[in-house]
Amino acid sequence: KLCGYLNKLGIKGPIKTWKSRWFFYDENKCCLLYYRNAQDINPLGSIDLSSASFDCKMENGEGVFEIRTPSRAFTLKAISKQAMMYWLQQLQMRRWEFCNTQSRFPVGSSHLVNEPLAGRTIDNEDFLPLVKTPTEAVGLKAACLPAPQTSAALQNISLKHPWTEIQNTVYNICGSKQLWGSNGNVFSFDEFQEHPENVDEEQEAEGAGDSKERTLEDGRMGPRLNWIRKGRWLNSGFPGSEELLREKNSVDKVSVLQQQILTLTEEVKSQKELVKLLHKALEAAQQEKRVSSMYLTAAEDKDRLELVRHKVRQIADLTSRLEALEQEKKELEQRLTLRDSHIQKLKEHVQLLMEKNHAKQEVIMTLTEQMARELSDPLQEANTITVETLYKQQEEIEHLKDDIDAYKTQNQFLNSEIHQVTRLWTSVAENEKALLMKCACLQARNCQMESKYLTVLRKLQEAVPGLPNSYAELVKNLIQEALQWDVKEEAEEGFNLNPVSEYDEYGFMTVPDYEIEDWKLLAKIQALEIKSNKLRSQEIVEKPLRDRWNSIGELSPSTELKSLIRSGIPVEHRQRVWRWMVSQHCSPVPGHYQRLLEQSRSTKHPACRQIELDLPRTLTNNKHFSSPTSQLIPRLRRVLLAFSWHNPAIGYCQGLNRLAAVALLVLEDEESAFWCLVYIVENLMPADYYSDTLITSQVDQRVFKDFLSEKLPCLMAHFEQYRIDVSLITFNWFLVAFVDSLVSDILLQVWDAFLYEGTKVIFRYALAIFKYNEEEILRIHDSVEIYQYLRFFTRMITDGRKLMNIAFNDLNPFPMKLLRNRRSMHREELEAELCELEQIKAAYVKERAEQG
Repeated sequence: KLCGYLNKLGIKGPIKTWKSRWFFYDENKCCLLYYRNAQDINPLGSIDLSSASFDCKMENGEGVFEIRTPSRAFTLKAISKQAMMYWLQQLQMRRWEFCNTQSRFPVGSSHLVNEPLAGRTIDNEDFLPLVKTPTEAVGLKAACLPAPQTSAALQNISLKHPWTEIQNTVYNICGSKQLWGSNGNVFSFDEFQEHPENVDEEQEAEGAGDSKERTLEDGRMGPRLNWIRKGRWLNSGFPGSEELLREKNSVDKVSVLQQQILTLTEEVKSQKELVKLLHKALEAAQQEKRVSSMYLTAAEDKDRLELVRHKVRQIADLTSRLEALEQEKKELEQRLTLRDSHIQKLKEHVQLLMEKNHAKQEVIMTLTEQMARELSDPLQEANTITVETLYKQQEEIEHLKDDIDAYKTQNQFLNSEIHQVTRLWTSVAENEKALLMKCACLQARNCQMESKYLTVLRKLQEAVPGLPNSYAELVKNLIQEALQWDVKEEAEEGFNLNPVSEYDEYGFMTVPDYEIEDWKLLAKIQALEIKSNKLRSQEIVEKPLRDRWNSIGELSPSTELKSLIRSGIPVEHRQRVWRWMVSQHCSPVPGHYQRLLEQSRSTKHPACRQIELDLPRTLTNNKHFSSPTSQLIPRLRRVLLAFSWHNPAIGYCQGLNRLAAVALLVLEDEESAFWCLVYIVENLMPADYYSDTLITSQVDQRVFKDFLSEKLPCLMAHFEQYRIDVSLITFNWFLVAFVDSLVSDILLQVWDAFLYEGTKVIFRYALAIFKYNEEEILRIHDSVEIYQYLRFFTRMITDGRKLMNIAFNDLNPFPMKLLRNRRSMHREELEAELCELEQIKAAYVKERAEQG
């Protein structure tokens, strides 16, 4: 048992006093209980050690140490340095055992919690050697020794806990009267000694520590326990009682009795003070009782109302007095703060004066010694000074050695404390991380369940025309209730690890605002799917990927970099990587962009009108472009005008506004976005992709149909069966690289790979999108419904990881040489068809002219 007497620093206003207290460590609660003495039954207070830290400073004095809890700090003092180090070391060990036990998860907890945490044991780093137990100050034997006496009788009484003091005092007095009434002798223990075999020394010693955890509710054992406790109290509280039984000298007996009389007199004085406190409390209670009696005996309601009003006035008066006292307290605190700062300044000034005075005294002493040496015998004076100096230096060396030993001990303990606190913090952090992962998985599952619920509602919505009126009304109400869910309010009400905000990092809306009423339910499903995927991939995928990106220094083309870019570039690295990819293939010319801007200001380009028409239609689902007054609209206008002057062969083509807008969102700088647009149009895309005839774009649609027939033959047969022309859907995908077709997270992931590998990535992802939704499309057996589904089905793709795996793994092999050959073949066919069409057109015109 860890118990013993320590002095506790008590504060009564400006007065600080040391009070002797009996401390006992409770292993079940990891707290330190303290009593006025070892015989008290109720504790005066407790110190929670589970979140506490320990410190010892040699400047505070020998044996003084501190226990800091989140709520307050306790200053304690042991009888010796050895006892202090023993207490600190034992408290450290018990805090570690309790925290290590509490941090373990119960059997059957989630598999996400790391199993090694439960079985981990503390390493035995010997920062502080094991301190020998000081039996005279710590342990159960200390309970039998006399309690440390204070100079004043009331100094050791706790005025903050009067009821506890009264209960302990009444308990001790009752026990004392029983002992005195047995045979008139306080040293007679006949009844207690009738059965000495039932209580041995070990049980009696343990009773001193465990008596604080027992109550007086045990009726059968109560009297006997009182005898045992009182016998031990008399033995420990009256110094010399055992010697009195052994010594036969009457003089010794008289002196011991006199000492006991003095002790009892001091105890009676302290009890009188407690009785005065009780009288004051009793008077207040009687006053309350009289007022209540007057209220109850009042004959009329008017009298009772007057009593109540009197009481309300008293309460209001007390409230005003309390507010005045609070205001006065604040003013006094402010004045105290000002005085403290003034005192600090004065101390600093005094310190400066003392240092100056000390320097002057040293100069005076030096001059005095110099004059003395000149006036006296030089050899004798030198010998005297040498002896005195040597003696002083030896004293200083001894003091310094003592200080070094003390600081070494302090350093060893503080190192041990820092090490243990760090280990506890690491354990808590790991447990917290495991719990966060578990919570993220549970939230992801919850989002999936909500998404499935909304999907069922959508199916019911489609089947409403065939349902009875009551069921149709119920379905309609459920859909309206689901559409009114506010993700933001749910995030504020409860704990949310990764709430889905209205806009993402680049300003794209996370929940699309569909104008069609039937599609609003799809928007809610999409938002829940996005949140679920983010929560699932947060710790498993995104964190390891971000760690790999953080470890990359200078960028250089490699297979590893290609794999990382395909997986998606984190937001914090995307701008840097995009700039590097553009600079690898398109060297920016200094000042070129500024010259183009000057040209656009001085001369109006023919494409200005079309650019102005397309600006309000650019990325309407992004807050940076949704309004004509948005900040990025003027910057986008300048980039498009500069490009129209830079490349007169193309000038401006619908679709370039979306490419430039995405570049602006990521790169932020106008000139960087301009060179990114140049890189896409002139380097990545084939020639004539954005020309007036869009001939290369048409060629890519024919190549894509070939790949669709080879990679997904069943789906292509299904399209041919219902005469579906996929180029009506996919033409815009290729022209603007999926902008406005995919959700923002997946769109930027596609662009990462597109800027690094080229147009082959667009073919891969276009095929992957159809592969992703192949089963759903095959279930539809109506051409109109298929077209309706293909209009929005890309927006329902929320799992970017799955789509990426399909594009780069399931569709292999996909050689670039094959793509180039197919393009050449279909271009020749298309040019031949266009030439034939031109001949037919010319013949028709000639025929019309002849007829006319």
